[in-house]
Amino acid sequence: MNAFFTRSPCGAHRLRNWYVNFEHPEIRTEVGFDTFDLAVDLVIAPDLTRWRWKDEDEYAHVRRLGIVTDAQHQAVDAARAQVLAMLEERQGPFADAVTWTVWRWNLAWPPPRLPQPGPAR
Repeated sequence: MNAFFTRSPCGAHRLRNWYVNFEHPEIRTEVGFDTFDLAVDLVIAPDLTRWRWKDEDEYAHVRRLGIVTDAQHQAVDAARAQVLAMLEERQGPFADAVTWTVWRWNLAWPPPRLPQPGPAR
């Protein structure tokens, strides 16, 4: 689950929406990570009172193409039901949603830096 913030004209940040991306777990490989997005997403209002599915047309298309199998579709449907139940009950990641709406990056923290590449092998 992700929280997306937006900046107002006065420079203040506010929570724009929550975003649940349905995907396979990442797999570590020798060269990085393999990911597999399942095309369907859930967009949730900041106060958790409204939600909408996003990209269901794309999900239907990948289903027609067989990219998402029947077994995977059943797993997606179960995950969708699980997320909606957690949202309704304010459990899981939604239990602390109010805390996250007021979270801010500490300006004293240094920005993250990628490590310098090592010598070529």
